[in-house]
Amino acid sequence: MSTPASPQGEARMEIDTLLKEHGRRLGLRLLAGERGMGRSINSSDVHRPGLTLTGFVEVFTFDLVQILGNHELEYLRSLPPDRRLQALEIIYQFELPCVIVTGRGRLLPELRRLADKYGIPLLRSEFDTTKFIHLLHFYLDDHFAPQVTLHGTLVDVHGVGLLVMGRSAIGKSEVGLDLVERGHRLVADDTVIITRQSHGLLMGRPPRLLQDHIEIRGIGIVDVKRLFGVGGTRRQKRVEVVLTLVDWEEDLDYERTGIEDRAFAILGVEVPEIIVPIYPGKNITVIAETIAFNYLLRIDGYHAAQEFNKRLIRQMHRQAAREKEGRDGPAKA
Repeated sequence: MSTPASPQGEARMEIDTLLKEHGRRLGLRLLAGERGMGRSINSSDVHRPGLTLTGFVEVFTFDLVQILGNHELEYLRSLPPDRRLQALEIIYQFELPCVIVTGRGRLLPELRRLADKYGIPLLRSEFDTTKFIHLLHFYLDDHFAPQVTLHGTLVDVHGVGLLVMGRSAIGKSEVGLDLVERGHRLVADDTVIITRQSHGLLMGRPPRLLQDHIEIRGIGIVDVKRLFGVGGTRRQKRVEVVLTLVDWEEDLDYERTGIEDRAFAILGVEVPEIIVPIYPGKNITVIAETIAFNYLLRIDGYHAAQEFNKRLIRQMHRQAAREKEGRDGPAKA
């Protein structure tokens, strides 16, 4: 098994960034507490402080985004003004990232006052609570997913995310360009950012600066999208197979049958790895396409090497039976 790739440092997102990058899609707008826009969100989880508003703070996860939905607001509206302020002061005594009110109901004036007093951003979404939390989780899960940057070229080959790896200058980018010329789609070249999403799904994408571009030694930077059209690239793709290119060495014993599967670990998730030795004249592009087709066959339950091995064993059994019959003579009725 190959050496696993290690994740990068912990991620964070400032409230200002959340509003600028996802505010429109989340239906968010700032109501108060503007001086706290530099506060950070450090987790994709959120919290609804219903129980905390009653005074029970022992299990209050104050470091999460606080959501005030219809249930919390109706409870607060049922309280006299002095009790309402007291209930809200319970949560505002903590260092909250922000407070988000959902829905289109009347806003409690105490929320604006406390947001400005403590410098905790107060935001509002036009969506109902369930829809908003679902959307917020979608964006935060992607942002906080474990992430690693690998040196390689990621191409969508027949719908299979093929990550081409190997030493510097071994020809990863050239393989990627040749695959695009044959109708496949480039995802990322040189630098591939991979995130581990739910259920162990590995998604690869390029850095924004390098998106749609590929570097070919002797030519320089090539704009793949302009050369081959919008069908020549895509923004992201699941990483499903690793193709590792190595220099040919005469004395090494390379895989000949494919019965024993290799795996490459990325962020704790193992994906199939194929190691291919290269030398002048070898058509790596066709091999890459074959690897993709072979992977699709395996998904459908057909493993060519194992099927060949079964046929070979059956043939050996038949041959052994014929040899035994030749020694002992034909069986008597």
